[in-house]
Formats: sequence, structure tokens, C-alpha cells
Amino acid sequence: MKHKIYSSLLILSLVALIFSSCSSAGKKIEPVKEEKKTKDADVVDLSEEQFKTVNIQYGTVEEKNLSSVIRASGVLDVPPQQLITVSSPYGGTLQSTELLQGKPVTKGEVIAVLENPEFIQLQQDYLDYKSQLVYLKEELDRQQELAKENVNAKKTLQKAGSDYNSMMARFQGLKSKLQLININPDKINPNNISPKANLYAPISGYVTKVLVNIGKFVNANQELFEIVDTRHLHAELTIFEKDVPKLKIGQKIRFVLNNETKERFAEVYLIGREISAERTVRVHGHLLQEDKNLLPGMYLKGIVETGVATTTALPDKAIVQSAGKSYIFIAAEETKEETNPADAKKDAATEKHIPFKRIEVTTGVSENGYTEVILPEGFDRKIKVVINGAYDLLSKMNNVEEE
Repeated sequence: MKHKIYSSLLILSLVALIFSSCSSAGKKIEPVKEEKKTKDADVVDLSEEQFKTVNIQYGTVEEKNLSSVIRASGVLDVPPQQLITVSSPYGGTLQSTELLQGKPVTKGEVIAVLENPEFIQLQQDYLDYKSQLVYLKEELDRQQELAKENVNAKKTLQKAGSDYNSMMARFQGLKSKLQLININPDKINPNNISPKANLYAPISGYVTKVLVNIGKFVNANQELFEIVDTRHLHAELTIFEKDVPKLKIGQKIRFVLNNETKERFAEVYLIGREISAERTVRVHGHLLQEDKNLLPGMYLKGIVETGVATTTALPDKAIVQSAGKSYIFIAAEETKEETNPADAKKDAATEKHIPFKRIEVTTGVSENGYTEVILPEGFDRKIKVVINGAYDLLSKMNNVEEE
């Protein structure tokens, strides 16, 4: 009986001991891991050998005179007076043209010929009005002479004057119509009446659109061709509302075209006075040097220089990007020492580790290898900042986080 009681007590003691050990273990493991993970989230360390291999170099935050700039995108465009749509106030059949897209034209040269029977009637009417006008003028002069001698009635003189003025109005109106279709009224005579009218290039430039073909009937005021004068291109930039107060007429613009590295220059000429639905304003810049190879509609990326300001800056290599944020690395104060087994014959070997801390910053303008940095509040500007090897530190930190 005593043996059974002793066995029962022994079993209960063992169960209690096991339960106590499990409970104690559960309290120690999880909080320690969480605390360590939180503490080391922005810290990475290198061994002395890694430090030498990466070639870590230190520097400090500096005061630099950097150009304050506005970054924007846009397109090359031309003023409205340099982009001309060619049409005719009268319809007709296109008899001839040699225009192709890209062809250069000179102001005043014949670019197309239209044919319309109505042109014949206009010229006939013009000659008829001209002849009647001569007769009515003579009649008016005769009636005026008679009126001086009180031979005719006043009413007769008034009618002669009215007929002459009415015919003069119709004659001048028809003359203007002929000029609209580029027929010179002064050269019209009964022997050279033609159903054809020439279209002339209104400006010098390049053909950008050809919308008709020979033999096609075109309606009055229908768009036939488009000609652009590329000598006066301008850069049209889209500027966000927040940057508009920084803009001034005459500011320098630097821009590059898509798929190009060549930098070109312009200056702010006009600043838009209307804010779009996207909260942007259009800014026009005159090119400082004309280039015949440029075409309207080319996309560009531009920088408007708004002035020079003294600001805190670091070399570009000191700043790294991760998950859309900017960081720098600083030297941590403590140096850790770890003891690792060296080999079977030695007890232990001491290896030093040099820690670095990651600091989030906000970046601004970049120029001549330096970038503006806005540091967190309370940052000691005398502290050593990693200016060479920051990317290696970020890579190691990312690898450790993945593990």
C-alpha cells in the first residue's frame, strides 16, 4: 500500500515539474525575439574584413549652393500664327499639287490648283460690272453738268448717283471675292477667263498634313493642307500649382527630348493664368537656339532654374532608395564583439563588428554630384555619414531581413 502511494506522489511531482518548465520556457523566448527584432530593424553591421572590402568612407553633411529648380514635363509646340491650315473659300476639284508630308515650301509659291465653273461666272460678272461702272460714271458726270445749268431735274441727278454707287458696291464686292481665290482682278480680260484658281503657301515651312488628292472635289473651307514654320518652336511645360509662385519671366529652362541626352535651353516667356482640372499651369519657353531637326509634338523633360539657395547636402552616393523612401547610413557609436569557434584546436576567436544605422531623409534638388537632404529633427550634423558603400549596406540589410 505504501509502495503505491509513493509511486503516485512521484508521478504527480514529475508532471508538475514538466508543466512548470514548459510555462517558464514560453515566457522567455517570444518577448526576447520581438524586442531584438524591433531594436535592430534599422541597424546593420559589418565585420572588419567586410568593412575593408566594401571600402566604407565617411563624410559629414555640408552646406552647398544648389540651384533651386522645378522639374516638369511637356512638349515642343508652335505659336498659332506659325501653324497654318490651308483651305479655299470656294469649293472645287483639285487639279494639281506636288505636296507631300515633310516637304519644305516657301511663302508665296503655288502649292495647288483648284477648278470650278463658278470661277468663270465670277470673272464674267466682274468684267460686266466694270463695263457698267464706266457707263454709269459718265452718266453721273453728264447729269452733274446739266444740273449746273439747271437743265435737268434734281431727281434725275440723284438717280444717276444712286445707280453709280450701287454698281460700285457690287463691283468692289466681286473684286474682293476674286482676290479671295487668288485671281488678280486687274489682269482679267475677255481673253484670259479661266475656271482655275491657284492656292499659294501662306508661310514658309514644312508640310505636316496632306488631306486631299488630285481629282477630289473639296468643299468650301475644307482643310486641305497643314504647314508649320518650325523656326519659332517653343517648349510648353506643365507646372504644378504649388510651384507657380516660384516662376518668373526670363528664368532659364534646361530640357532634354525623349531618347536623347543632349541638353537644350530656353527661357520662360509666358506663364499661364488658368489652373487646369489637374491643378497645373502651362508655361511657354522660347528656345534660345533654333534647330530645324525639331518637330512640334516632341515630348521633353525640363528643369526651370528658379534661383540659387544654400542648403544641407550630401554626395549623391550617400543616399539610397528603398520602397520609395530615401535613406542615409551613419556610424553607430558602439562596436560589438562576438566570440566564434575558430577550429578544433583553438578555444575561441574574437571578431569585431562595426554597426551602422539607417536614417530616413527627404531629398530635394540635385546638382554637380550633390543632393539636397532634409534631415530629421535633432540630427547631429557632426556625426559621420557613409558617403561610399551605402548601397552595399542597404543590400546586406535587405538580405538579413529576408532571412
